[in-house]
Amino acid sequence: MIDRFASRLLWLTLAGAFLIALWRWLPADFGRVDEAARNAAPRVVAARGDLAADEKATIEIFENARDSVVFISTRQQVQDFWTRNVFSVPRGTGSGFIWDDAGHVVTNFHVVQAASEAIVRLADGRDYRAALVGASAAHDIAVLRIGVGYKRPRPVPLGTSSDLRVGQKVFAIGNPFGLDWTLTTGVISALDRSLPSDSGATIEHLIQTDAAINPGNSGGPLLDSAGRLIGINTAIYSPSGASAGIGFAVPVDTVNRVVPQLIRTGRYIRPALGIEVDDQLNQRLSALLNVEGVVILRVAPDSAAAKAELKGATIARDGSVTPGDVIVAVEGKPVATVGQLLGRIDDFKVGDTVGITVLRDGARREVQVTLQPGV
Repeated sequence: MIDRFASRLLWLTLAGAFLIALWRWLPADFGRVDEAARNAAPRVVAARGDLAADEKATIEIFENARDSVVFISTRQQVQDFWTRNVFSVPRGTGSGFIWDDAGHVVTNFHVVQAASEAIVRLADGRDYRAALVGASAAHDIAVLRIGVGYKRPRPVPLGTSSDLRVGQKVFAIGNPFGLDWTLTTGVISALDRSLPSDSGATIEHLIQTDAAINPGNSGGPLLDSAGRLIGINTAIYSPSGASAGIGFAVPVDTVNRVVPQLIRTGRYIRPALGIEVDDQLNQRLSALLNVEGVVILRVAPDSAAAKAELKGATIARDGSVTPGDVIVAVEGKPVATVGQLLGRIDDFKVGDTVGITVLRDGARREVQVTLQPGV
């Protein structure tokens, strides 16, 4: 009992000594409110001055384009396994932009893919149920239509992408993670990129940018410093799923070729040569032949390629393959893969005549082919 009392007394003594030392260390006026504190008032705001010229330009681009950008939310019908009841559940969100005065809205195909319903929200808060007009999975482009008549938003001004240069400033507007009407800025990092799409096709001629593009930005416009549309933000490269400074946009020249056809017919018919090619087999054959190009496996009868007298490979009874023509360029632009060939051909329309450079028996030949509708 005595030891316990002594121990407590020792701790109380030490605690008292600590409090006395702390009190002596604190300022004499600690805890007091002086007259100046009682009369404290907000500080005087320093004059800001005028905004910098580049800030004004960025603000103008956003304010001019904001009303032309839309927020898209989609729903999907699901069936309960036990009750067989069908429910409509939220599927995802994305972005889009007004294409014309007829109420057409352009977005990415993957934004509305597998959706049973899409709601388009304008910048002023109005919601419209959208109808799907047409889509091209190969280009990741879809066209919706809304019945807006009163205070119709104006279309995004159209630019070009064939004259873009690495280093140009770009501006992306969209709804990342559902955060509506967000502006990010950056530069064009690279041009003519290729990227596999969800449909399995390879999207060619993509614009690469370091402007932050995140989930929800898909389908939104990529603008140049003049506020013109130069691409549709479509994908990011990111191990984490968030922006890593590598975003991709479908170039506006492709958009301006595909969208009118989707509006007219509901689908996009790609121009074609009328040949059979295979990407995996082409890799092996081109390595075996030590050439960079696309090996024509077969020429369809009465096709554009047949009329131009292109030659496919022949297979002997013993299984050996004798190569025919190897396509190495389209209109002077080299092609090394099947994806590049399809992308080069897709730059033209059905009925256009294009120059095809082929290797035949070790020699280069120039062949003119009038493109036919693809399958």
